[in-house]
This record gives sequence, structure tokens and C-alpha cells, in this order.
Amino acid sequence: MLKSVPAALKEDPVVVQLRQVAEWLARHEARCLAQVETWMVRSLPVPLHALAALWPDPAWQRVLRDLVVRPLDQAGAPVGEVGLLRAVDADRGVGLVTLDGDTVFVPSVAVTVPHPVLLDDLEELREFVADLQVEQVVAQLFREIATRPPGLRARDTSVNDWANGEFAELRHATGRAAAQGYAVRGGYATVRVWEGGRALDARYWIGSDAPEYQTWTGELGWVDEQARPVPLTEVGPVAWSEGARMAARIYAGRKTEEESA
Repeated sequence: MLKSVPAALKEDPVVVQLRQVAEWLARHEARCLAQVETWMVRSLPVPLHALAALWPDPAWQRVLRDLVVRPLDQAGAPVGEVGLLRAVDADRGVGLVTLDGDTVFVPSVAVTVPHPVLLDDLEELREFVADLQVEQVVAQLFREIATRPPGLRARDTSVNDWANGEFAELRHATGRAAAQGYAVRGGYATVRVWEGGRALDARYWIGSDAPEYQTWTGELGWVDEQARPVPLTEVGPVAWSEGARMAARIYAGRKTEEESA
């Protein structure tokens, strides 16, 4: 076993081709992961025939296996109970491991990958996969979630739970946002979520001065596709959870009291 490719072979056509294949496979796996996360965040129904076509691909199967899925019938209604995805067959449906530990095939036309905030049995499912020592490639069951607190007023359009997070330089905040996969526009870190037939952008203020200037985080709010503020009482559970998750992940990189001293 060599530590690196010998210099004489680095430009050999076969070695170059192998390197290109390896790079393509890495990009393919990243695309599979991103696509399945999109299905989950948008609660999109995935047709069974599409799932059956993807399942033989090791990259697709790796990200799909052991996800909690909900089978759907022709009318789009749930069939049976949710379970961990273990097999896909175009004729038999989806093979699931249920919370009872049973392995069953559920005839279905499509499935959804529910966002964890929508799962009533989330804690049970977390304990179940922990007992089975299952590791999900897509962050589903152990994804950070947040629920909308009670007592919000219809006129409220933002929250300050993650405000006043200090960053020594704005580029530290924007770099943290980018590293977590969030876009930054006009001083806000943003994430778009489709829910209930409409798109909302969660926006978290991180500052708009020069990159080397000190900055403090501000409010988190949601806007519609025309950039109009949406009352907090109208923000759906997935949009709320994903917006709060974004703010919390960026806020976690702020300067601590020890660093500020």
C-alpha cells in the first residue's frame, strides 16, 4: 500500500480516468444527499417507481436506507404506519421495519420522508434507532428541531431569541453561514422552505458592514416570495423549525464570554 500515487503514474490515462471517476462518485453522493434532504424539508411525495429505479444505485440506497418514510396510496393518503426503509419493490411496495420491530412490505404508490417536527412518535423513533444502532446518512430523526411557542401575537413578525451574538468580524459570521449551507443576502442568512403550497424565506440578521468589521446578530423573521414579512402565527411548523435551526447553528459560533474577556 503506497501513501500516494507515484509521480510517474500521476498523469497516466488510466490513473487520470480513475481519479475522475472517484471525483464524479463523490459529487453524485453529495447530490443524492441534497435531493433527499429536499424531499424531507418540502414533504414531497416520491413515486414508488422512481424510488424503485434509484434503489439499486449504492449511493442512492446509502442515503435512503433507514430513513423513516410514510407510504401513500393512489389518493395521496397515508397507508399503514411509518417505518424505517429497508427495501423497495415496484410490485410489492416498500419494505419497512416498524416500531414493533416487524419487517413488512406495504403496498403503496408513493412515500414521503417526513420532517422530524411532523413525526408524532419522534422520541419513540429516536429510541428505536438507537437500540438498533442505526445511523441515518440524512439528518432526519436527530435533526435539530424547534416548535413555535404559544402566546404569539398576530402582529409579531420576528423573534430575538438568537440576537446579540457577537462575532469579531462579519466574515466569521458569513463564513459560518456558508459552511452550514445557507445563503447570505443583504445582511441576512437565509433558507427557503416550501410548506402548505407556498415558499417562505427564513431570514436571520448577521450584519452588512465591511467583512473585517465586528458584528452582532439580530432578529429572525420569515418573508414570502414578495419579501413581505409573514406574521409568526402564520409560519408553518417546518418553516419555523428550519429557520430556528439556521439561527441556532450560526449563533453557536458567536464569541463566548471567555473570548470577549
